[in-house]
Amino acid sequence: MLQWMVAYPERIRSAIPIATTMKHTPQQIAFNEVGRQAVMADPNWKNGHYYGSALPAKGLAVARMIGHITYMSDTSMAEKFGRRAKPDKESFKFSADFEVEGYLRYRGDNFVKRFDANSYLYITKAIDYFNILNGHSLGSIFKGLRAKVFVIAFKSDWLYPAYQSQEIVKACKLAGVDASYCEINSTYGHDAFLLEVEQETQLIRHFLKGVANGNGMDGDKRT
Repeated sequence: MLQWMVAYPERIRSAIPIATTMKHTPQQIAFNEVGRQAVMADPNWKNGHYYGSALPAKGLAVARMIGHITYMSDTSMAEKFGRRAKPDKESFKFSADFEVEGYLRYRGDNFVKRFDANSYLYITKAIDYFNILNGHSLGSIFKGLRAKVFVIAFKSDWLYPAYQSQEIVKACKLAGVDASYCEINSTYGHDAFLLEVEQETQLIRHFLKGVANGNGMDGDKRT
């Protein structure tokens, strides 16, 4: 979305960046690097030459577990799992005693059935290298963009915190782009972009209706 806004400013009528950033911070890169190291530490990875043999499933599963944690929030994890222990837990064993442990292991094991380890490495690395500014100033990056822009962020999102979305809005304003911003008060963390469907639908419908009628959204709105 952001790349299209920069590369093809004359071809876009509206844009809705949701819970994103113009470039990864060191912390965001760090989370991805830990996931990559988990994959590459799996003996079955074999420097990426594992096709036709055992897959680096353990490493990829751990990478997915790490990633899934960053998608949630402290509040959402407390509400979903608390400190509830599984009824069949074994005392003082390194098994999935707590429900959150079982959930993460399930997520990790399920992920390896539908995703390739090397693809995970390259995609996360590409995301880390992405930098829409690329030497440009904040005020010049969106020069020439004719689109109306509506940026959405989520209050509990600590993977892509709201200040990064606000920076996108600031860049738009400096370039004279019609931009609006909404920060949804959700407890779901980054997962909110998948779960707060009703609120997002209402806001996006209102924005697109305004675009169709030749108007944007009036001022910054929060919900």
